[in-house]
Amino acid sequence: MVAAKTEIPTEDLLALESQVCFALAVASRRVIGLYRPVLEPMGLTHPQYLVMLALWQHEPLSLRRLSELLSLDPGTLSPLVKRLESSGYVSRQRDPEDERNLHVTLTRRGRELRSQALNVPPAIMQRLGMSRSDLQQLHTMLTDVIARTAGA
Repeated sequence: MVAAKTEIPTEDLLALESQVCFALAVASRRVIGLYRPVLEPMGLTHPQYLVMLALWQHEPLSLRRLSELLSLDPGTLSPLVKRLESSGYVSRQRDPEDERNLHVTLTRRGRELRSQALNVPPAIMQRLGMSRSDLQQLHTMLTDVIARTAGA
């Protein structure tokens, strides 16, 4: 009887450098790190910047809706919003008809910050050394990954 040959894959499926999760994790940390020096003069962290982006686009927002837009649980989001409120960028008000609902709105100072934030995307593109179309392609692929993992 001849022993069956065991096929050894030419590419190790468990090689660290082959893992999508590893590439995404490293890329995420590094790209977010590029934002730090750009956002610091504005007094924002990257998560706070995301909150402000959502508000600049959709304000006013309930905390629940903001949570959905940012894919963050309310327990994580609440401290971010509180810090933005202490910085004078947002205000929080309870819904008089339903005290469980909290509405977040921009203050005048928060609205004015938007003009400074317009410099962020070009600064990040320059730091990455990527064109707008390269970043749009990457965004499309990542958005697809997000959609495919939404129900998982």
